[in-house]
Amino acid sequence: MRRSGNRIVIFGIAGIVAILVIAAALLFWALPDANTFNARVEQLFVENNDLTTQAEVKLLEILAQSGTAFSEILTSYRVVIFVLLVFATAMLVAALVFLVLLAGFNRRMAQIERVGIQVNSLLISREENTVYLNNLGFKLTSAAMETLSVLAEARMDDDVLSGSEIEGMISGRPAVDCDEATGATRIKRLRDTLGNQIVSELLVKNVARRGYMLAIDKDVIKVI
Repeated sequence: MRRSGNRIVIFGIAGIVAILVIAAALLFWALPDANTFNARVEQLFVENNDLTTQAEVKLLEILAQSGTAFSEILTSYRVVIFVLLVFATAMLVAALVFLVLLAGFNRRMAQIERVGIQVNSLLISREENTVYLNNLGFKLTSAAMETLSVLAEARMDDDVLSGSEIEGMISGRPAVDCDEATGATRIKRLRDTLGNQIVSELLVKNVARRGYMLAIDKDVIKVI
């Protein structure tokens, strides 16, 4: 999903830049040459060399000055158009990136809503007999801490442990000499201890000197 999103961004930016480059090329091609007016005035001078009166010469000079002014204005227009096109390119690229990021955030939020609790960090403190899930601390018994530590080490090695293997690693005996049910009991106790505290922390709220309530928005509750 991340790779496809990156490809969409790259292709989208390339498409935006290509479209604006083509539009700029067509626009600058359609604009008249800045020296066109001066060339026509020069042609008038050449074709009308019999204009000798003071008024006629003055008129030609005014036309020449107008051509120069037109050339300068057209050059400034080209610069303004170029700046606007660059600004439009930056705005469109930024809009595309923001839309892709927003779509990614929406997908991420949908995944979190489906999964429930998303664990971003897990810190096990043996000295305090405490496990920190997403910076939320939960107290565990020594036996539950041992079970969680064994599962954490196995997860870092991408291993899956049976009940007998869990019991063997905690007790120090060979796994073949351990009972599968004993390890399963350890897992159940860990789930009960940790699960109850997570529910208490995230769902059931204890209001001091008043009682208990659900720590969720009342608008999301439905009873059927």
